[in-house]
This record gives sequence, C-alpha cells and structure tokens, in this order.
Amino acid sequence: MTMIIPIPAISDLHAAVATLISEIGDTRVIAFHAPMGAGKTTLIAELCRQLGVDADTPNSPTFAIINHYEGRPPHRDIYHFDLYRLQEPEQVFDIGAEDYLYSGALCLIEWPDIADGILPPDTMHIHIAVNPDGSRTISF
Repeated sequence: MTMIIPIPAISDLHAAVATLISEIGDTRVIAFHAPMGAGKTTLIAELCRQLGVDADTPNSPTFAIINHYEGRPPHRDIYHFDLYRLQEPEQVFDIGAEDYLYSGALCLIEWPDIADGILPPDTMHIHIAVNPDGSRTISF
C-alpha cells in the first residue's frame, strides 16, 4: 500500500514530517527520490530536527558526501548522504557506504539511484513530487 502525505505549503512541513516519522518504525535506510529543487534536503533537515539533531546542524552534504548528526535515541547516529556527484556505482563502495548502510544507524540518502545495488532490501523509498501549484506530495 502506498502512503501519501501532502505538503500544501512549507508551513505544513513540520506536520508532514511528524506523520512520516510515525511511519518509519524500525526502518534504518531511507532513500529520497526527487528532481533537483524538489526539497529533499529541506525534508531531511526537518526530519533530523524532529529526531533531536541540533537545529543549526542539518544541511546538504553535497561537498562532504556524508554528514553525521547526533539525534535522540533510537536515532543516536544519523548519516545523511548526498550521492549526486558520484559518477559510478563503484564510488559508493569507495566512500565506505556499505559500512554505514548496515551499521544499524539511520541513513538518509539523497540521489540514491547510483547505490541501488547495495541498499538493504528493507530500504524505505520516499518520492517527492512537485505539483503544478508548487506544493509537494510525499509518497512511499
């Protein structure tokens, strides 16, 4: 069954992420699929804030590729990946992604397609759609 969460405006993001958190359960790897500018980083930043990460900490790891955040248990360790700049699947291994993905920590992955071959089978795939009116819809 596909779950859909509408985000009519940025002011609705907090409530949408609270709903998303209630659906995550024991999921440890979440892949975010969306076009450039759809709000992947914004969604992940709010998700991290609600999981106890310092409000100033979450940002795009575009240049670092992986950022580590400390949240509240059970999400003490949160890893935020931005795989946009990777060109080949082998580079996912080169950055040690497997160690993170199978560590039991919460892993949030932007641009996950290049890592499809190593994502755990229980990875949650979240799709963000940009609607004609500028609102967003999350589905998973």
